[in-house]
Amino acid sequence: MIAFIPELVIGHSLVSIIALVAGVPVLVALARGKVPAFWTWLFLITSIATSASGYLFPFHFLMPSHIIGAVALIILAGVLALHFSALTSNLAALLYAAGMVASFYLNAFVAVAQAFGKIAALRALAPTQSEPPFAIAELTCLIVFIIAGVVVTRGFIRRRPLGVTLAQPAEAAR
Repeated sequence: MIAFIPELVIGHSLVSIIALVAGVPVLVALARGKVPAFWTWLFLITSIATSASGYLFPFHFLMPSHIIGAVALIILAGVLALHFSALTSNLAALLYAAGMVASFYLNAFVAVAQAFGKIAALRALAPTQSEPPFAIAELTCLIVFIIAGVVVTRGFIRRRPLGVTLAQPAEAAR
């Protein structure tokens, strides 16, 4: 075993938890047409760190986690590009808000899978992660994020600041 693996597991796990916690106020604010600088940057940085640090673990073949990590990083790259542009069109606002929700969903999807793999009580319910309890948990997660995606994107499109980049200070957005 590589010497730094325990520290990597702890760091990767902490960053993942921070991303999940930061995602909640970000989505609530987006639904209200706001982009809170602190929470947004905390969410983006920790989401990128979560997806990127997953590739530091030793592996011998491509796994589903690598594909999810790649998709998450592509979505986050698009969100970052939109974050620094003026969201003057509804399409840009839709893509930004949907990208934030999708990124949060991928973090939550992996967290559910990890919980079923690491927590004994959950692992007993779905030892191979192909049993109904695992499928129900992941389906519930998906449904929650589909509903959140609709609420967040509709709210952000209707209430977002127009003609300013999201990276500008709040005073400039007024």
